[in-house]
Formats: sequence, C-alpha cells, structure tokens
Amino acid sequence: MISGLSPDWLPKAFRIAKSYKAVSHKARGARHSVYVVLLRNDERPDPWGLYVGQTGRDPDWRFDQHKTGYKASGAVRRFGVHLLPGMVEHLNPMRAWEALEIEAGLAESFIAGGIPWVEGGH
Repeated sequence: MISGLSPDWLPKAFRIAKSYKAVSHKARGARHSVYVVLLRNDERPDPWGLYVGQTGRDPDWRFDQHKTGYKASGAVRRFGVHLLPGMVEHLNPMRAWEALEIEAGLAESFIAGGIPWVEGGH
C-alpha cells in the first residue's frame, strides 16, 4: 500500500508472481535476480503499472540506476515509485538464463492477467 492508495489489481499481480518457480534458485553460480517496480503516471486513465526487469546486480542498486538515468528504462526513471521485492523474493537469486526467461514470462503473465500497464520483460 502506498500512502493509503494502491491499485486494486495488485493482489492479483502478487498471486501471478508467486505462481512462478525458479529451478536454479540458490543454485551454485546463481547471481541474477528478477525485480518488479511499481509505476505511477497520473496522466494515464489507470495510473498504476508494473515494470519487470532482471539484473546480475542487487535489485535495489539497479532501481537506483534507473532513477538516476544510467542504463535506465524511461518508464522507471520517470514513473518508478518503488520496488516490490515481496513479489519475487521466492525466485532470487537464480542463474542468468532463467532470469531472462522469467522476466519475459512474468511480464506476459501480468498482461494476460489484466494488469493495465506493463513495461519491461524483454
């Protein structure tokens, strides 16, 4: 919940994310993470959205990079509110190949699940 406000679809997004499993979770050499950022753009009909990314760095550090403009997603730089670590903590860390697959799959699942604005998930 953010300042008493929260998108009504957020619990559904958590359920979608929690349905994912990482086979390489905590495996030897597992150093990558998937992360989800809550977005808010008051110029959109539904101002709330999600960005899905993956990184070989600490997700907090990567979020800070986005916000300062370094290798940044424009959506996160301009509209990123904060990370949602509880959504993906059960997956991290994992191997790089799996982080790429889960990043894409999770973004697709959010879209299929009716989340109105989803970015990332290359």
